Amino acid sequence: MSPTATATETPAPPAATRPYSRRISQIERGYLNAAATGTPQLIQMVIEGEGRIKPDELRAAVRAATLAGPGLAVRRRGAAWRADGPVPPVVGLPSAAGFDHPFFHGDLDVVAGPVCEVGLAEGPVTRLVFRASHIVTDGRGLRNWIEDVFRALRGEEPVGAAATVDDTHFRTAAGTVPAAPAPARVEGFPAVLGHGAADGTPLWLRRSVPACPSAVTARVAAAVSRRLGTESGRLIVPVDLRRHDRSVRSTANLTSQLVLDLHRNDRWNRLHSQLLGAMLRKREVAVLDRDFLRSNPFANSLREARELDGSRFPCTAILTDHGRIDTELYRTDRFRPTDYFTLPMLVPYAEMFLSTCQIGDRTELTLSCRNRPGAAEAAEAVLDEVERGLVDAD
Repeated sequence: MSPTATATETPAPPAATRPYSRRISQIERGYLNAAATGTPQLIQMVIEGEGRIKPDELRAAVRAATLAGPGLAVRRRGAAWRADGPVPPVVGLPSAAGFDHPFFHGDLDVVAGPVCEVGLAEGPVTRLVFRASHIVTDGRGLRNWIEDVFRALRGEEPVGAAATVDDTHFRTAAGTVPAAPAPARVEGFPAVLGHGAADGTPLWLRRSVPACPSAVTARVAAAVSRRLGTESGRLIVPVDLRRHDRSVRSTANLTSQLVLDLHRNDRWNRLHSQLLGAMLRKREVAVLDRDFLRSNPFANSLREARELDGSRFPCTAILTDHGRIDTELYRTDRFRPTDYFTLPMLVPYAEMFLSTCQIGDRTELTLSCRNRPGAAEAAEAVLDEVERGLVDAD
């Protein structure tokens, strides 16, 4: 938490009211390893709007949502997560705080807690920032919890997300899964977003595009292919395992990944067919059965991860689409949401991380990359390509 922010910590409810514990999964151990490189593994979701949310009411709503979904009040205890940590604090932010404010860059400690916090900036535009450790949750998990926060603000009962299953549950729920070959190791692709030393913080660039075409992920991937420095690249596309059992409500990190090869000036429809085929074959489940330390196409050890000097990356881009956002879920009688977007994290072996979502008739884009000479200009050029690809398709 930022030393310049203000917070009132709420003690955790008595353990007897939240007998929540689950094992640390294979997916979550991967994020623990990434965090050990010194790169914060965080999900940050931002909601902006008109009106006011009172801090005390927000704290009460956060507490109610956490009682119903205790996975965001956990701490690491050996090989398990136990809900004996603090309720996510509400942190007061200056109304003019930009994304260079320390609040957006501080890490969250999964051993001491809290693993989640909420920033509130009051002003002409009210901004809420929901930050959580990606080690313990994923985008869908955090959104489940945020929706419960707003239910509580409206005086409704939270739905809750108390499931303690991990990725093994979804391996079973997926049924028969064809084996899939592991992606080949690559030495890395030349950097295209600036050169030289980075300052260790993410550079975030936003773009609002007045278009909502189909196959957004494939169209974004095709746009990225037009900026490649060589004839090929590689993509990661996160996939929510909950699709194999939609009855499960959980805040856990239940996101696996698809790895796709990218070619210069790739066609979006080829990439879309490749994505659909991989999902039909349940490739994101098949990857869970591999020995990650021997078949990881990116970095097989902390040493390998730390040796990445920023001149080459084994992954060109991570592309995640949060889908269509129903902003009515974030409305209260005194607050009307107008904007929603995410601030993607840096990943040690990936050059850039692009996040998209659709609101009304527009697509919100955020790109994160390393803050270094030439990065901003090059990243804006990538977003220009993406915007053209989305607008021309609509």
